[in-house]
Amino acid sequence: MLNKIETHVLKLSCKDQVGIVSKISTLLAKFKCNIVESKQFTDQQNGNFFIRQSFTLYDSSTLSKLEKNLNLLSNELNAELLIADIENSMNTVIMVSRFDHCLNDLLFRIRSSSLNLNVKAIISNHRIAEDISKFSNIPFYYLPIDKFNKEDQEIKIKEIIYNNNIQLIVLARYMQVLSEDFTNEFEGKIINIHHSFLPSFKGAKPYHQAYERGVKVIGATAHYVTKDLDEGPIIEQDTQEVDHEMMPNDLVLMGRDIESRVLYRALKAHSEKRVFLNGKRTIVFKGQRVSG
Repeated sequence: MLNKIETHVLKLSCKDQVGIVSKISTLLAKFKCNIVESKQFTDQQNGNFFIRQSFTLYDSSTLSKLEKNLNLLSNELNAELLIADIENSMNTVIMVSRFDHCLNDLLFRIRSSSLNLNVKAIISNHRIAEDISKFSNIPFYYLPIDKFNKEDQEIKIKEIIYNNNIQLIVLARYMQVLSEDFTNEFEGKIINIHHSFLPSFKGAKPYHQAYERGVKVIGATAHYVTKDLDEGPIIEQDTQEVDHEMMPNDLVLMGRDIESRVLYRALKAHSEKRVFLNGKRTIVFKGQRVSG
């Protein structure tokens, strides 16, 4: 492990109180860990405290003792704690409908080691993504949706999730509304890319709506999915200036680029354990991993 810059990541959140950072740092030092990156934030409105630290554990045989001590500290602080191997890939399912630009972009970034996800399945209500699934050697599940079979197809989706130990569900332009039971069961594990800068221009043909209103900026939003449609905690957003010379198709093409990069950044932050839920908001600690 000595050649690795960082080996593990720690996330902790609780009510703010005296000595949190000192207690964590003291424990890590006790087990000869070197802290590589440390970021913290206290929400002044509700008193919630958040910290993310990446560190190098030089002696892997001490990991279980370190985890035991950190769990004891977490109980003392009444905190939520996560400790993870920084190299572990997150088991992921990607769901897509007719538009596959986000899917293509994500698979490329995974192949190029820019995104540490283990895609176990691709699910679609259309067959458009079948070829790219075969090319990427990823199981493809065609589950068409109509007004009569929606509940049954959702049961099949859950079976795929359970059978593959899925930790993250990505809606890469999946244009079906998930049930409240589904979103509640997988709360904090479903990330959607919305084809507009929320909350503007909801519904069908957002870029055409934007064109008709003569907007000067278009954008995209990545957010956690909740039972409230398109109102979940926002992880990442981006915009781009447009002008009167651009037609709806120009906005569509530009929008696809924005959607792809916004979804990528949101998934990268989530997979690197940089995102904390804070009520209806998120805390996102920016950062860039350095390869060891």
